[in-house]
Amino acid sequence: MRSYRLVPWMIPFLLFATATLAQPQEPAPSDPPPGGAVSDGPVIEMEAVVVSGVQPGPGLWKVRHGDHILYVLGTQSPLPKNITWRSDEVTLALQHADEVLGSPGITVDADVGFFRGLTMVPSAMKAMKNPDGEKLQDVLPADLYARWSMLKRQYMGRDGGIEKKRPLIAVFQLYQEALSRSGMKETGVIDPVINEVLKARKMKRTPTVLKVDIDDPRAALADFRKETLKGEDLACFRTTLDVIENDLPQVAARANAWAVGDWAALRSTAREDQRLACLSAWFNTETARKRGLTDLEQRMRATWLETAEGALRRNRITFATLPVSQLVKADGYLAHLQAKGYAVEAPE
Repeated sequence: MRSYRLVPWMIPFLLFATATLAQPQEPAPSDPPPGGAVSDGPVIEMEAVVVSGVQPGPGLWKVRHGDHILYVLGTQSPLPKNITWRSDEVTLALQHADEVLGSPGITVDADVGFFRGLTMVPSAMKAMKNPDGEKLQDVLPADLYARWSMLKRQYMGRDGGIEKKRPLIAVFQLYQEALSRSGMKETGVIDPVINEVLKARKMKRTPTVLKVDIDDPRAALADFRKETLKGEDLACFRTTLDVIENDLPQVAARANAWAVGDWAALRSTAREDQRLACLSAWFNTETARKRGLTDLEQRMRATWLETAEGALRRNRITFATLPVSQLVKADGYLAHLQAKGYAVEAPE
């Protein structure tokens, strides 16, 4: 499901963009420490228990067009990091598929060579930091910085360098550390299994990503370095802290439900990964608007649907992957296919 291609100059734009665009989730907010001061008391860590060992994962969805069929695997992120995913149903479908579709996403491209791209790395690294040498304590409200400091101490210890980074980058790195400490990871479970079958068949995935071109990446970096903190940035930062403080057991429950193939639990707990909601903060900037990075979710969905419908028309068997949330929500990708007259079958 990781379909964003990251080149050096893109780092500050797409550090969060490693999966499908999504609608924001709204976990219950938590109260900040009184007075905005960092508490010296212990941090209470809620238990997040994840499964391990060999697990089957969820059953496949089916989309039918006459006698042509599209098998769809629902993907979930994060997943338990100590599982081995083994699905006979997925392997069989891949072995018979005429075509395998990649996951939806965005690739931002520019007409630069490899070596020119390397020369932009220093500028990209600078763009990841707050303007004018400010630190998180200088740019965040006191209550948010207090919560950040407490969670950073719990999950990252004494990492002084992160205090100079932009809030979205800093809180994303904190979230990654919290996931790891809770026994979860975002990559390395699903793709290796699919890639092994494709390698044996000498097949490649058909891309379904939306391609966005940027003519002058150096100018884009220069513009981005001037961007200051926005309301969307603070909303993303606060929401991510809410998840780390309160929601890790629920995140683990969704990961477990995927691993053991419990579709009832997946349906009832399906939620978008909160860091994907933070994409709105990245792309709701003057830098992005000037370069046409608008209406991305709708354009990305249209790109996937066009590719999937073409595959359904020409192939007897097609295989694809989509986030679980896009399979179960009322306006998800499969709902759009169903509205066009395709027969959609959920797993038993």
